[in-house]
Amino acid sequence: MDGSNLDIQQAHLSRIKMLTYLMFFMFAMTSDAVGVIIPELISTFNLSMTQASAFHYMPMIFIGLSGLFLGYLADKLGRKVTILLGLVCFALACFLFALGNDFYYFLVLLALIGMAIGVFKTGALALVGDISKNTSEHSSTMNTVEGFFGLGAMIGPALVSYFLVSGFSWKYLYLGVGVFCVLLCIIAFSSRYPDIRQANDEPITLKGTMEMMRNPYALGYSLAIGLYVATEVAIYVWMPSLFIDYEGRLVLLATYALTIFFTLRACGRFLGGWVLSRFKWQQVMFVFSLAICVCYLGAMLLDVEAALVLLPLSGLFMSMMYPTLNSKGISCFPVKQHGSVAGVILFFTALSAAIAPLMMGVISDLFGHVKYGFYLATFFALMLCAMSVFNLIKDPSAHLLEVD
Repeated sequence: MDGSNLDIQQAHLSRIKMLTYLMFFMFAMTSDAVGVIIPELISTFNLSMTQASAFHYMPMIFIGLSGLFLGYLADKLGRKVTILLGLVCFALACFLFALGNDFYYFLVLLALIGMAIGVFKTGALALVGDISKNTSEHSSTMNTVEGFFGLGAMIGPALVSYFLVSGFSWKYLYLGVGVFCVLLCIIAFSSRYPDIRQANDEPITLKGTMEMMRNPYALGYSLAIGLYVATEVAIYVWMPSLFIDYEGRLVLLATYALTIFFTLRACGRFLGGWVLSRFKWQQVMFVFSLAICVCYLGAMLLDVEAALVLLPLSGLFMSMMYPTLNSKGISCFPVKQHGSVAGVILFFTALSAAIAPLMMGVISDLFGHVKYGFYLATFFALMLCAMSVFNLIKDPSAHLLEVD
């Protein structure tokens, strides 16, 4: 291959990497803004915390179902077609927010958004595997992807807060994201994707994804990711409600607690590649999961002002958990199965993201305060730490991951 063709190939590779980064950035702008939107929904529609949590778990349920039942499309139809299908559906749902003002209408649109995210996200996750030369590069790229996700998670809530303070509806977030998604559709359509070399001629079907559900490594990584997600969503869904009535000396910190959490999480993810290049990933997962556990235990056992510091601080330690576990889980399988395994992992990710905050909402309503829901999140953090200890000692997937 001559230098000119190599330069062209590298340019296309850089372009699809940036497309992947921006898709996660866009997804985060909507998904992580729900914690700011929920108090507004409770006030507008006179909802309980359990009812309002549907604004979060509805798209998550459909992300999971879409990842499970449509994830194989990334292997069958190709990454480009799959990503385009998801992006077009996502943009359409965002624009439809302008046509209604009913809570249940919004839930239907959120279900459509969830289905769309499940499609383009499995395509994007499989694409990251295609363009990574080894598992170390895969982990590094996933940390960069999640860094852009972290930026979107900061900007989305900030925009909603600005709209509400300025007297505008939170729905403008979805309209703006819809316009941004149209631009991504144009980039996706005009980009050249790497060819996927199949190891055999076995047909790619939904049955293959269902068989993946029985694979112990796919399930093991899915469980670990599910526990991590349960601890993370507790912060961005319910932490604003936890501190909403606080009027002490750290009121400024309470006001910006969620922004601080997202900022620390984003900074940590951009540093993820540097940390993972110097320490074994098993060690990093153990130390960081232990730190998350300590933050939660301290927040629950000490006073509210300790929680104001510790819960946002946990974002720094959460930064590398998801992308690293995700990349290692996908890397346990050959390229031709990356779409299917990404769909399985995404299913359990979304299932956890849907059920955990719903359970927290139910417990909070039952006992009369959102803090009781955080006791459940602390249990999830303890379980995640226990799995990290097991992985550090036994390293059960070592034989499936390449030694770089």
